[in-house]
Amino acid sequence: MKPILNKLGEPRAFFGRKVAKNLGISQKALFEKLLPSLEIKIDDDGLINPSSLFLDMPKIKKIILEIGYGGGEHLARKAQENPDIAYIGCEVFSGGIGKLLDKIDRNNIKNIRLYSDDALKILNALEPNSIDEIYLLYPDPWPKTRHNKRRFVSNMTLDVMAKTLTHEGKFHFASDIEDYANWTLAHILDHSEFYWPLQKPASWHEPLEGWQPTRYEQKAKREGRIKSFYFSFEKKLILDI
Repeated sequence: MKPILNKLGEPRAFFGRKVAKNLGISQKALFEKLLPSLEIKIDDDGLINPSSLFLDMPKIKKIILEIGYGGGEHLARKAQENPDIAYIGCEVFSGGIGKLLDKIDRNNIKNIRLYSDDALKILNALEPNSIDEIYLLYPDPWPKTRHNKRRFVSNMTLDVMAKTLTHEGKFHFASDIEDYANWTLAHILDHSEFYWPLQKPASWHEPLEGWQPTRYEQKAKREGRIKSFYFSFEKKLILDI
């Protein structure tokens, strides 16, 4: 697989914590016994057809990818509610991976696969037009101006997401940071392959369909950040003439 480069032609840097200070005994056991059967590996043998990751699912209604699932509350709940939908979860922090593995094990969830590295790598490795929806919920806001470039949403990541989404694919985004909400909306409006469907005033404060507050959202409200921002962007349908 070709390396992912930034605008200067340099390898994209990854920022963020990867290893938890302490994993419990049960989580360590799940890393050894359960994770290998769920983990997606990328090699140089070509693009990945995501359907091939779910051979035990004869009929797949949709394939959905969640970037940075944290403790996996949203991902595990959606997978249980929709057994005919295949889910790919991307998370690098071992503590979050361990929490999701515990949920998968306790609830015998069969329709989740995991990628434990930079989400942009798996997006880049998936076949074009192969993912129906992408979720990015409460990502690290990198609030300092000099760190804004570390935010996941950028022209480059939107390019890769547009390539990976199906022709009517959707990109769902949520944040409690108004600056990041504005940042994301500005990037979408400036992008040739995404659009924000016409909305009524203040609709970006209305939760996504079927939404349940995440742990991060509950924490934000406790800390006084009362309003959250929710977007569902759509990939533009470009007709060949």
